[in-house]
This record gives sequence, structure tokens and C-alpha cells, in this order.
Amino acid sequence: MSAKESTQLEECMTGLITVFHNYAQGGGDNNSLNKSELKKLLNCELYNFMGKQNDDAKVSEIMKELDENGDGKVDFQEFVTLIGALTFLCNECFQDM
Repeated sequence: MSAKESTQLEECMTGLITVFHNYAQGGGDNNSLNKSELKKLLNCELYNFMGKQNDDAKVSEIMKELDENGDGKVDFQEFVTLIGALTFLCNECFQDM
């Protein structure tokens, strides 16, 4: 089998993984986001969809909603839940246009 060029979906998946790990590297645990890493990711990567997250209480609320296992961090699976929910909402908005 010859190597093929990545598909658009494969590129998107690789991008999600890369973005998550780029932000997860700051707090000592490369497999999860702490609150400050999550805030930075939201502000830098999801600004157009979620707006600027300056309110620490709002970031704490988002973190609490995502942190399904209650460990005080957002792991990759929990992160993908956020991305899936936002993608679903965006799809709904585009269909209404």
C-alpha cells in the first residue's frame, strides 16, 4: 500500500490533538488542561465562537461542566466533548441561515 495524503477530516483530527497538547504542556501534566490552560485555549482558539473569557467564574463554570470525572482538570476526552458540542451548535446555526 502506498501512503496517501491525509484527508480533510484526518487533518482536522490531527489539529484537535495538536491544539490540545500544545496548551496542556504548561501545567506539568501533558494529558490534561488546568483552569489557566483551559482559559488560554478558549481565548486563543475559540474566541470567535465563545468570545473572550475574562471572567474567572465563567471559566470555572465551563471547567466544572467539562470535568466529568471531577479531578479538577480537563482531559482530552472531556475537551472533545466541548468541541463536539460547539460543532453541533455551529451546525445548527448554519442550517438556520
